[in-house]
Amino acid sequence: MPRMIATARFRPLAGLILILTGALALPAFAAPPQDAPPTDAKGVTMSTTFGSTFDSAAAGRLAELALACVHKEYPNKIAHVLNSDADVRPPRELTPAFYGCYDWHSAVHGHWLLARLLRQFPDAPFTAPARAALDRSLTPENIATEVRYLQTTGRTTFERPYGLAWLLQLAAELDEQDDPQVRRWAAALDPLAKASAERIRSWAPKLSFPIRTGEHNQTAFGFGLILDSARILGDRETATLLEGRIRDLYLKDRDCPIEYEPSGEDFLSPCLGEADVVRRILAPEAYAEWLTGFLPRLPKDGRGDWLTPGIVTDPTDGKLAHLDGLNLSRAWMLEGIAAGLPAGDPRLPSLRAAAAAHRESGLRSVTGEHYEGGHWLGSFATYLVTGRGLPPVKGPEEAAR
Repeated sequence: MPRMIATARFRPLAGLILILTGALALPAFAAPPQDAPPTDAKGVTMSTTFGSTFDSAAAGRLAELALACVHKEYPNKIAHVLNSDADVRPPRELTPAFYGCYDWHSAVHGHWLLARLLRQFPDAPFTAPARAALDRSLTPENIATEVRYLQTTGRTTFERPYGLAWLLQLAAELDEQDDPQVRRWAAALDPLAKASAERIRSWAPKLSFPIRTGEHNQTAFGFGLILDSARILGDRETATLLEGRIRDLYLKDRDCPIEYEPSGEDFLSPCLGEADVVRRILAPEAYAEWLTGFLPRLPKDGRGDWLTPGIVTDPTDGKLAHLDGLNLSRAWMLEGIAAGLPAGDPRLPSLRAAAAAHRESGLRSVTGEHYEGGHWLGSFATYLVTGRGLPPVKGPEEAAR
């Protein structure tokens, strides 16, 4: 039975259909039952099911989205600082591991998607091409070039924090798999993971304020992914730093204006992102008290219409298509917020109802029909349906509180 991280703690969604690759329809993505699942050797919650309908065929269609782009070099949008004429080179030479999927960070989380689904469905038909793709990218030679690129003068801000957060998620995903080939990839990636963590550690102490944007630079989302990764990888230096920075930057916040969200190009929620990262450092009772001050108008009547999904009017516009990703990330953030609260908290039904609506809307958009969304939405869908980031991903200090 494949090992799986537990997904959301609420009832399965009925009739939820995800359409991928044209006329092919995925079965419903259902959340698992609320029964407490077992844990693995690292104390990470495992689940034996995503619900009755997320099977290898459904996972395979998500994998197809990543396989179609991880080595697709063009079109390509590079965030590239040129120091001389020698830096005028194609993406495959600049960053030979992560040059596909339109941009560096999408290539990184496309590789994460493949690694994640390999763990979930190790015997599925898509695993052979997924392994071949990962093996092609994650070589010591490729990663050495990536490290040199990251550490070159003028690239201090490269993919910080979003792309580096996904890189560390990839490292954590590989670290959790007990497979000789995966261990080889993890060893190859390790120098870039260490360089990425060092880059975060050099930057995070300098922040006077959090970054509250709804796009890549958001610190709450980046810190959440990096903190989870650091705990999995046993990187106590990075984990301790981020736990302190989350406290410094967010615990005094009150009355977040969620009614102003979303902005027209958001794929992350500033308010929910903050609430989702804070639940990673507080015990349930303390978190419930903080959330009361932070989102004081969060309803207690079970209705989900207090937060409505975003609507994409033109899926061929790469920026407008961000709202499809917002629906997916809102869904997992709402599930995370619910998971951080004590059982019986009166806000849980409204959180779960809003999460269900966003889950359904977001998954319906993951079609691969337009490359503007197809090169990245599969990763967001995979993060959601596999429950990545949901507790317990805790260090021993948090578990003892």
